[in-house]
Amino acid sequence: MTSHTLFSPFTVGDFTLRNRIVLAPMTRSRALAGNVPNPIAATYYVQRASAGLLITEGTQVSPQGVGYIRTPGIHSPAQVAGWRTITDAVHAAGGRIFAQLWHVGRVSHPDFHDGQLPVAPSAIAGEGEVFTAAGRTPLPVPRALTLEEIPIIVDQFRAAAANAQAAGFDGIELHGANGYLLDQFLRDGSNVRTDNYGGSLANRARFAIEVVDAVIEVWGSSRVGYKIAPRFSGLGMSDSDPIATFSYLAGALNRRGLLYLHVAEPVTGPQAASSAPRITPIVRRVFEGAVIVNGAYDRASGEAAVAAGMADLVAYGVPFLANPDLPERFRRHAPLNQPDAATFYMGEEKGYIDYPILESVPA
Repeated sequence: MTSHTLFSPFTVGDFTLRNRIVLAPMTRSRALAGNVPNPIAATYYVQRASAGLLITEGTQVSPQGVGYIRTPGIHSPAQVAGWRTITDAVHAAGGRIFAQLWHVGRVSHPDFHDGQLPVAPSAIAGEGEVFTAAGRTPLPVPRALTLEEIPIIVDQFRAAAANAQAAGFDGIELHGANGYLLDQFLRDGSNVRTDNYGGSLANRARFAIEVVDAVIEVWGSSRVGYKIAPRFSGLGMSDSDPIATFSYLAGALNRRGLLYLHVAEPVTGPQAASSAPRITPIVRRVFEGAVIVNGAYDRASGEAAVAAGMADLVAYGVPFLANPDLPERFRRHAPLNQPDAATFYMGEEKGYIDYPILESVPA
């Protein structure tokens, strides 16, 4: 059996990726007025185009999906045009880029919605604060979506998927992780509905599957990925049986032939030290497509995951933020730039496109 490394090419769907290193989706809060992508984002993504695959920051499917300041959307012509500039630049650099489609659900505030409450499966507030133009504000109790509204949001995802095609993306990833709308419907800590979208596992997964089916109509299953974070407990998220919940979802996604499942489950820190069994190996057995792992991996742990067959690809977030040439640094075993957390969000070039790269000298 051939042992793969982070630098082995990987054929997935219709294309072969140059390596197994993925730029993880990361909100950077640098969009312009109208949530139009900032032109300097083209530089940001091109600097990181040596990854096998780039996944964009979360990108709203509608104005209702907004929950963070200066985050881009993909529901207006100006936004689509802004993304087209970025995808053209990435492709010119030989990269592959997927758009992460996002609806935050309850993780929002009326300040983003002309005074209207954010929406969710149930009228249960998330825990924590939201950062608006007025500063930090506690998350409000959201409004539960009516049965008539749910198909409208499914259509918003479908339209956003079509816009991602028009913007020149290679595919899309659905953000079903981290306590946002798809995740809120799936988990029983945030979904206490008593209709066809609540209660049983099949009902709680119904919204996510309807969204998946809608975007497959646009892209076909071979250009669609889905992200989950089975142990994520921020923003008040919980589930009484995450193994059953996420195994069920992974099976449903597998039956639809999705390109990949992106699983965020840290390998270091308190969550990794928990006595609860890791869910990544469980969904790996259920889902037959490509698996991307994500969660505080370094070079060694990423190599180990790929070599052991636990993952096909490894997504890196903060290390890639601070090291535009992360694949080359890994290849050379070179030291890494230290990230500047003060510049993660907001601002312009500083902390975004000004991290140094290795000198262009032979290794």
